[in-house]
Amino acid sequence: MTEKRILPAFLLCFFLGIFGAHRFYVGKIGTGILQLVTLGGFFIWALIDFIMIIAGAFTDKEGKKITQWT
Repeated sequence: MTEKRILPAFLLCFFLGIFGAHRFYVGKIGTGILQLVTLGGFFIWALIDFIMIIAGAFTDKEGKKITQWT
């Protein structure tokens, strides 16, 4: 299990998703920078991440699924 939680990732993605803030939170610095430069992959990438977070399929930098909300 990972120490990261869904709720902070969800809120960061919802409010700052186009800047990749949720990616920085889970430790994915490289893709966070790419999202920052491309404004969330022109909003599409941020939307896909948002859906993955809600579905429980989003992972941290080590590939562990983020499963707990709080």
